[in-house]
Amino acid sequence: MLNSELSEISDHMFELGTSALAHANWHANYMSFENHMWPELSVLQAAHAAEILIKARIAEEHPLLIFDQVPKSTQVDDSKLGLKHLFEKAKTIQYSELPERLWAATGIKLKNIDAYKKFGYLRNSIQHFASPSDVGCSEETRKFIYQVIDPFIHDCWGITAVDYNEDHEPYIYLMANLITNGVEFLVSNAAANNLQYTELNWPNENYKQLMLKRFKQAGADVSDL
Repeated sequence: MLNSELSEISDHMFELGTSALAHANWHANYMSFENHMWPELSVLQAAHAAEILIKARIAEEHPLLIFDQVPKSTQVDDSKLGLKHLFEKAKTIQYSELPERLWAATGIKLKNIDAYKKFGYLRNSIQHFASPSDVGCSEETRKFIYQVIDPFIHDCWGITAVDYNEDHEPYIYLMANLITNGVEFLVSNAAANNLQYTELNWPNENYKQLMLKRFKQAGADVSDL
């Protein structure tokens, strides 16, 4: 019974995680005149996206692996463990412990683990105390998305973070802002197809050559750039 109930958990978590990623990209790379907290919100959303996506990959091995504690037989008023029992009694792995569980379950070592941990501290500070006055939240979110989440989801599912954005024009303005800020991001074919419409303010020559190589490998014509 439990296996059938859990069979769709990883798919649901993947969809939820990529949706949170799109929200984080939107809030970290754009601005709102109505809500000045977008930078701080982007931190919460990006951390949430990473947490759910890591759990989604772990759950592909077996959904019970995302739990730190599962109900004991004495706590279950049924002959078998069911999904409702997990909702009521189980406890999932915490953010800080996920990289080790990911490695144990899949053999995958999360890249830039120090950045992952540091971002967790920033998320906790914003969520429970206050925004640090000496930290640019949008900048930190961009670094986290493209140094931690981007390589992780590409290694696991062959997808790239630049493809997840809530703007009605999902690539042009997002890529323009990433390039202006010197963010090294993985390039999909869809992103490469939009390079010709993107304003290119290269911060330095080394970055320009690195990104042009990635765009070319993804199918863009960079001969005139």
